[in-house]
Amino acid sequence: MEKTFKSCDRKQMLLLPPSLLDWLPEGHLAHFILDVVEQLDLSKIYASYLGNGRGQPPYEPRMMTALLFYAYCTGVPSSRQIEKKTFEDVAFRVIAANRHPDHDSVCEFRKRHRKALAALFVQILRLCQEAGLVKLGHVALDGTKVKANASKHKAMSYGRMKKKKQELEKEIEGLFKSAEAVDKEEDKKYGKGKKGWDLPDELKRRETRLAKIKEAMNALEEEAKQEASEKQQTTKTKTEKKQAPASEPSPAEPSDTAQRNFTDPDSRIMKTTSTKSFEQCYNGQAMVDDLSQVIVAASLSQHANDSDEVEPILDILEENLGAIPHAMAVTADAGYFSETNMMLFEDALLNPFIATKKLRHGEVPPPVRGRPPLGMTPKERMIRKLSTKRGQAIYSKRKSTVEPVFGQIKQARGLRQFSLRGYENVSAEWQIWCLSHNLLKLYRYGGPF
Repeated sequence: MEKTFKSCDRKQMLLLPPSLLDWLPEGHLAHFILDVVEQLDLSKIYASYLGNGRGQPPYEPRMMTALLFYAYCTGVPSSRQIEKKTFEDVAFRVIAANRHPDHDSVCEFRKRHRKALAALFVQILRLCQEAGLVKLGHVALDGTKVKANASKHKAMSYGRMKKKKQELEKEIEGLFKSAEAVDKEEDKKYGKGKKGWDLPDELKRRETRLAKIKEAMNALEEEAKQEASEKQQTTKTKTEKKQAPASEPSPAEPSDTAQRNFTDPDSRIMKTTSTKSFEQCYNGQAMVDDLSQVIVAASLSQHANDSDEVEPILDILEENLGAIPHAMAVTADAGYFSETNMMLFEDALLNPFIATKKLRHGEVPPPVRGRPPLGMTPKERMIRKLSTKRGQAIYSKRKSTVEPVFGQIKQARGLRQFSLRGYENVSAEWQIWCLSHNLLKLYRYGGPF
């Protein structure tokens, strides 16, 4: 007896559901994001279109916002991939209302409204608080290096720039002399009426490279001057004696090892933890609540070291929450420890638990007993604090609170490299990655609706 199979006729004419929303099952992430975006205040985005009636009508802002949010939640930040998905992926088609914004439109919307989109982080955080996902009893702070949209091979040190600048200037001078000699020969042969204002391609290339190198050198010199000025201000004391005005010191010059990238000058060379190699990166900072791993504050840094990131993230935390809860426990690894940072946490009435050095796997600080002795330094007080049973119990939550967040963003959703360039653009993109993380937490919890 011959086996009967279910029919498989790809030429069968079908009548799709009359509503786009019926193309996806109830409870799908796309439905959730559409519902969330309807609750958000997008007045700043809409206001930017007022009085601009020329040209083709733009795509609807709520649709574009939902499209970007869904794309980041599913690990598709590329504008070209988003355009492709609106043809191939049912969820993208539903969100885009069966329209297909081209990649230029997606990219332009993201760049044009980068600040307004990044500011939606706070609105998403408020929804997480309403849903009971944020306790603010303990938060963990950490940073992760993310590759910039630039190659480290497009960077050059200040010392090499000086050498290359001299070489190019000599080459250009030689080419000009050679061109002048050729012009004289051609004038003798053909007369002076011959056109000769177009520069040779070889000369154009060298002049362009020289201009880029000079621009990079000027930028590094300005940074060095600013750093020297700030250092001079901090080292001044009130007891400094007045002296007769002397000749101004020569402006500070960058060290020969100072580097600048020609593709994304705002990015920096940093050592990545995963590969232990040096790459062109940014440092993404996140402060995470331990209840449901919701990010309560996020920022982007150009510094490889985390020690300077405490004050900026505390300012952002206060702005996001309105006020920082008193006595909230804050855990961080040894990269954040300094006496200055201890003062910052204490001034904010927080309870910090910060490692003073890197501990080996399984290493436990020796237990302490009795009252702490008088005259202890901030570092000694912190070592003693982390040696108590309570201190060890609280600090042990750090890894399980913040590190899984970076794993979910980078490993599960594929953030290996930023799509945009320039600090302002990349900073907004990091905020979108972080708010999409909170969106997924809200979705898996069941949402506030």
